[in-house]
Formats: sequence, C-alpha cells, structure tokens
Amino acid sequence: MQYMDMHGITPATGAQPAPIVLGGNVFGWTADRDASFAVLDAFVAAGGTLIDTADSYSQWAPGNSGGESETIIGAWLAGRGDGPPVAIAGKVSQSKHRPGLAPDNIRAAIADSLARLGRTSIELYYAHFDDEDRPIEEIARAFSQLRDEKLIAEIGVSNFSAERIAAWLDVAEREGLHGPTVIQKEYSLMERGIEADVIPLARERGLTVMTYYSLARGFLTGKYRDGATVDSPRAQAAAAYLDDRGHAVLAALDEVAARHQAAPAAVALAWLAVRPAVGGVIASARDTGQLSDVLAAARVRLSEEDVARLDAASATTTAAR
Repeated sequence: MQYMDMHGITPATGAQPAPIVLGGNVFGWTADRDASFAVLDAFVAAGGTLIDTADSYSQWAPGNSGGESETIIGAWLAGRGDGPPVAIAGKVSQSKHRPGLAPDNIRAAIADSLARLGRTSIELYYAHFDDEDRPIEEIARAFSQLRDEKLIAEIGVSNFSAERIAAWLDVAEREGLHGPTVIQKEYSLMERGIEADVIPLARERGLTVMTYYSLARGFLTGKYRDGATVDSPRAQAAAAYLDDRGHAVLAALDEVAARHQAAPAAVALAWLAVRPAVGGVIASARDTGQLSDVLAAARVRLSEEDVARLDAASATTTAAR
C-alpha cells in the first residue's frame, strides 16, 4: 500500500476526512484545454494530489472520440515542470476503441493511456465497468500482471457488484495475485445504495471507497431549485432529484451551510468525506469558480448534529436508483 499511504488514501474510519480527488471527466468536454489547465493548476496549488480520468472521457461529446481527458492531462503534466508529485487514476473497459476486459484489450488500453498521459506507469488503474460474461479469474490475473510489470501501482474496481468484487478478492487471495485495493462507486446524499452492500464489504475486506457523482450530477450544488434554469449538460439529470426527498436534502444543506458559512456543495462533499470506508471524494469542475466550492469542502468540519441532520434528510430511502 505504498502509493495509498503516500497520498493519505487509506481505508477511512470517518475520524479523518477523506481528501478531494479531482475528476477529469469534464476535460475536453465542458472544459477546453485552457480551462482544464487552469483547474489543474488551482487544484495542485491547493494541495490536491490525485486526478481521476478514464480512456473513454469524453467520447460522448460531439466531435470527440475518447482519450481527450487523458491527452489534456498529459499535455498539462508535460508543461508543469518541477512541482509536488501528482498521481493519476485511470480506467479501462468503456472506450469504444478498447471495450471490455479481455486480457489483450486491457494491455492495449493501458499502453494507449500511458502514451496519452506521457507516463511510463500509472498510480491507480480501474476496471471501469464489469465485463460480466468474462471469468473473474481472467480479469484478476490480467490486472495483477500489470502490477507485476510495474505499469500500475494499485488496482481499482469501479461499478462492479459487491458479489463480483468479493469474487475478485477471493481469486486474488487463492492464487496469490495482487487484488483490488480501491472501489469506485456512485455515492452522495442522494444516492446511498452502496451502504447496503459495498460499504460493508469494503470495511470487512479493508478496501478504500472512492465516490463519484459526489454532488449527484450537480444537484447538491444547490443551483437546481423549482423554477430555476441552469445551463449545463447535466441539468435534466440533476433536476430529476427535485422531489420531496430532494427538497428535504436541499433544506438541510442550506441550514448546515449557513452555520458554516459555506456553499452547499462544500457541505455535501464534507458529509461524504467522513462516511465509513470512504477514502477519496471525486468531484469535477469546469472552471476555477466551481473548483473553489469543491476545495472548500476540505475546510468544513461537520459536527455530529450537522451529520445527523443531513443523514435524516437523505435517508428516506437507501435503495439505489
């Protein structure tokens, strides 16, 4: 666990808030090269150390083919010179050019990603989504081999079921392989489904959880209110949370944010940062203005009363959507 210890990302107990991880999904999409560079510079200047990306980012945007985020990050890394160490988390399986988790595809995809990043190795590498028809033993061996060859430092698993994660861990233990040390899943005040299975598994087996959609597609920024119009590609998805539970969560966020003189986004991220097993809270920003609210989460220290208020408002249901 040398890499994870170096970056302070160890299985969390809730006593020490988890760090903010910069999401790179907007780079090459809603943030062009210059805006992305500004966000990256500001993140590192504030003490950030881990940037999360994927080979598929952002192939969904018109004119893109995938790999744009990695290319931008690679160009930024090449031009930044000496400075604090920066770690990269990447992913494989969703690129339209390198789909799935066949061993040959994993090997080709990591080579492509490293070339775009201008790196010879990557600190954390995820299986982005499960390839359910493929034996878990085959996936486990392929990722372990990447660690043996020092192409990656740690293995992550993203968007897998708790059952498939447990099966991977069992294979690694049985065969003496390097197993996953990080789980990445959607988790927020609005999406608490992983508390039923993934969080208990992570705590039992000693894995760290990294959260994505930590602001519920932007809903927890507080911008999405009845009658409000927000210019964002995520506006429709975020506005879907405006039901009775969403209104209750926004009211709780407003109350707690007022006590701390902080933005709702900062409070929502601070709540995640002290959840059991959470070792990193991923959030993206398309400009430095958005980033300031994200970074402010590191300065918010919620009281037990604050946490209880947010828990109660968001716990109407813990079933995954």
